[in-house]
Amino acid sequence: MTRTIVESKTKTAVIGFDEPFCVIGERINPTGRKKLAAELEAGDFSTVEADAIAQVAAGANVLDVNAGVVYNSNPNPNETEPPLMRKMLELVQGLVDVPLCIDSSVPGALEEGLKVCEGRPLLNSVTGEEERMEQILPLVKKYNVPVVAISNDDTGISEDPEVRFAVAKRIVERAADYGIPAHDIVVDPLVMPIGAMATAGKQVFTLVRRLREELGVNTTCGASNISFGLPNRHGINNAFLPMAMGAGMTSAIMNPIALPVTQTKIAEKKAEVEDAGIILPEDIDDETFVTLFGLGSMSARAGSEMAAIRAANLLLDSDAHGGEWIRFNKAPGEAPAGARGGRAGGGRRRRRA
Repeated sequence: MTRTIVESKTKTAVIGFDEPFCVIGERINPTGRKKLAAELEAGDFSTVEADAIAQVAAGANVLDVNAGVVYNSNPNPNETEPPLMRKMLELVQGLVDVPLCIDSSVPGALEEGLKVCEGRPLLNSVTGEEERMEQILPLVKKYNVPVVAISNDDTGISEDPEVRFAVAKRIVERAADYGIPAHDIVVDPLVMPIGAMATAGKQVFTLVRRLREELGVNTTCGASNISFGLPNRHGINNAFLPMAMGAGMTSAIMNPIALPVTQTKIAEKKAEVEDAGIILPEDIDDETFVTLFGLGSMSARAGSEMAAIRAANLLLDSDAHGGEWIRFNKAPGEAPAGARGGRAGGGRRRRRA
């Protein structure tokens, strides 16, 4: 069966048909994050450090590192991204032991990352554009690393799943010309927003099955794309991920963290509670308050998508004896009864994910 091996200096992550779903943490990416982009240009890596540690604590198996900042002082990414990528990768791999995914549209940044990244990182990405394949596939071969192959080409992103499959097939065939095996290619069939295309979910499930059965490749996606522009995005994501896993998807680039509840949200909820005539204890702390009223937590924790993935791993028989599910749900300080194959006791109080 197809197995894509991604390694750090000390740890291995396996993306595979018969493996637990691989979560690739997406948070270390300044795209759409103005505060992070400004920090990086100023040489401040505190958010990168916090995001790296929090994502691994939440269960990420691999961390994506993207250095795509457009500097106000120098708008040329070919000059700014390579040294920034080097710095970010060196920092992250000094903090966490999981494998890394080097993510850039700048070939120079990808190669700079390959030079400093320990182990066997995942390269993100190659597309079906001729120029891009000629730039990236030689790097994949030279450094013997797996690569994410995105199903768009010189014509852009097609809404036709047959076209996206054909692009993926072309990349796999061109990679073979360089001596790159199919098991080192992780195809992203491109998830469209369900709000813009009602068949987006059905399309990607069909594509994943074809990619697995006809090309023998592992697959990934930007998981949150499916819910873009819709309310209760977590609810949609929580349904999409297990369905994609059932269709054969083996990894996703996603946020594994439920972000901390803000003070603004707490203040709004307290006002709502007071308006309802509910009297709170004077000494109630914020963490107790947000837990009591189901707002989440004051600290970063595993998101609900991680619970959905771990439940799907269990249901798809990718979690031996349910050990990971039990460990994920046991309360802090609770002995992991049943983690070695025994049955967990009934009525156990479980930590909400």
